[in-house]
Amino acid sequence: MPKALSQVSKGTILRRRLTFAATAACLGLPSSGAAVEQFADNPPTATVERPGSAAGPMAMSPEAPLVPSAGGEAFWAATIDYVDAKIFNPRTGMEDKVRLRAYQGPGVDPDYPFVAPTISLFPGETFRITLDNRLSADDSSCGEGHNKSNEPHCFNSTNLHAHGLWVSPSGNSDNVLLRINPGVKFQYEYNIPADHPAGTYWYHPHLHGSTALQVSSGMAGALIIRGTRLPSVGQTGDVDTLLRHEDGTAFHERVVLLQQIPYACYDASGRIKTDPPVDDAGAWVCDQGETGTIERYGAPVGSDGQPIGPDQFGNGIWKASGRYTTINGRTIPTFAGATAGRIERWRLIHAGVRDSISLGFQKTRPAEIASAVSAAYTASTPEERAAFVDQVCDGTNIAQHALAEDGHTRDRLVEQTKSTLHPGYREDVLVVFPTPGIYCIVDGDLPATGTASQQVKSRQLLGFIEVGQGPGTGGLSAAAYLKQELISAAARFMPPDIGQTVIADIDQGLLLSAFQSHRAIEPQEVTGKQTLAFRIDTSVSPPNFQIGSLDEKDAGVDLRPYDPARVDRVLRLGGVEEWRMKSLFAGHPFHIHVNPFQIVEILEGTKDVSGFEPDNKSPYARLKGVWKDTLFISGSNRTFVLRTRYQRYIGDFVLHCHILDHEDQGMMQNVRIALPDGHGGVAPSHH
Repeated sequence: MPKALSQVSKGTILRRRLTFAATAACLGLPSSGAAVEQFADNPPTATVERPGSAAGPMAMSPEAPLVPSAGGEAFWAATIDYVDAKIFNPRTGMEDKVRLRAYQGPGVDPDYPFVAPTISLFPGETFRITLDNRLSADDSSCGEGHNKSNEPHCFNSTNLHAHGLWVSPSGNSDNVLLRINPGVKFQYEYNIPADHPAGTYWYHPHLHGSTALQVSSGMAGALIIRGTRLPSVGQTGDVDTLLRHEDGTAFHERVVLLQQIPYACYDASGRIKTDPPVDDAGAWVCDQGETGTIERYGAPVGSDGQPIGPDQFGNGIWKASGRYTTINGRTIPTFAGATAGRIERWRLIHAGVRDSISLGFQKTRPAEIASAVSAAYTASTPEERAAFVDQVCDGTNIAQHALAEDGHTRDRLVEQTKSTLHPGYREDVLVVFPTPGIYCIVDGDLPATGTASQQVKSRQLLGFIEVGQGPGTGGLSAAAYLKQELISAAARFMPPDIGQTVIADIDQGLLLSAFQSHRAIEPQEVTGKQTLAFRIDTSVSPPNFQIGSLDEKDAGVDLRPYDPARVDRVLRLGGVEEWRMKSLFAGHPFHIHVNPFQIVEILEGTKDVSGFEPDNKSPYARLKGVWKDTLFISGSNRTFVLRTRYQRYIGDFVLHCHILDHEDQGMMQNVRIALPDGHGGVAPSHH
């Protein structure tokens, strides 16, 4: 066992706050001299008011025993304002000062005020969230000359999107067509249906023109629907009721909010400061005493009409910046409190705008590490970051088991060695660390075709996990150990009329049929068809970001940028449709609001690569039948076939690319679900 763990008790590990220097010591690395707290914990928990509840205000702990919700109302209020904070920069071993737009309300951590707190809700509740926009009305991006809808603008105006929630898109519900200007206070009301799937969702701003800038500023938080419904014969339940220890408490939970915050400092000409200076490819730097900000799209223009220096958004910018993906506001943090053999539920949320992430867990190498590695720890280039991973981490990802995609419980646990996340994705995975020690959290290699940035991505470190002594797995594989523990939980907690079925499913292949969020859509249910195509027209400057449809030969038709006054698709309430979609240029995470979709097939030519074949190496393997709300549409040789139901809600909402600067520049469509007219069409709208 590593020295750092042998000298401290589990309780001490849980209490202490690790520093950069302490982490280096754990790994046998020389200290850089920095002493910056980077102890990882879950994001702060929003203190949600529930009037009339015996519990009063609730800062809900995921380890609390399951308590069924009786419905009722829940309230949270947040101001939107600038916060002054610090983000640790491993490249310098120092903290960079930043000034960012953020949500502020009960539960926010003052040490990381740009990280929005986690909101936990129950099915059947009415959640009222009040936003008070206190940003300055003096917003130069919102004045004369900034009235083009697909030109990023109005950075101090905002609204709110509950990403993935199955709620109404109209009125003061999940209405992203609203605009909350500075000085305006507004209360949203989300009526969470009693049959809403339990799972991992998130919330963030969604005003067209300012979405990317505000989400990049850190305006994002986890939104978790806590499940308390036991399954029964003929009725599925929430997998939360199964994932419990002997005493009834939930498996230990890690909420992992992954953010990519492109803060920058500027010289007198407005150019982003870089190292080396005046080098567009140089890593971004802030001199001592300076404060990094996110205040613009585009670079300033010189007298010759050409940009001065790099842009703050756009393709390739995040990689070139040298900035680091943060976890719950921390850079390369250390998680404590894990023990060998204890199953953990990791709720992974990609709340970034640009860079794709391939997250895995590796044991650190036990051998002494050369003193030169400390320089690699502060690396900024992709090559240096990869070298550090190779020297510190053993290169073998331990098994993790995918439990849910975008909040929707799978029909089975799926063993994998990494979780690939594109902007907007969420994935719940079960992880059991087999032995004590220090583990790396590694963001692994991805080919250019597998990333939202369309750039080759080399491995880099995201953080560490301290794993203390525990019961271990008894030499069992992760799959066998999970099967053993889940069968025990099913025997203990499942109702008698369904218990044996749950046990048999787990025993036969870690199946979760009693906990599936949705009933599969059969071909005979389909009542209509839709097609969709993404394209970036690079023949014009700036590029034209478009969505359209496909003809019978899969060529793009009606490709055009967003028009806020145009309804692009009118869908019939109660309809069930099959969508065929492609990307004609680059890759784009497709996201649609309100109703999730089921993946039917993902074709490379004529071959379906979404299946469960043991030798399937496709990045889309083992997604067949899975329900999602965001899917990376990539590769001109791929065709994606999805099915969805238009249930319960009517109104106007959007679909778009979740590379949010693409969305702000026009890669979005308005969608309307309308009442049927009784004759196979839709009733006329008052709009």
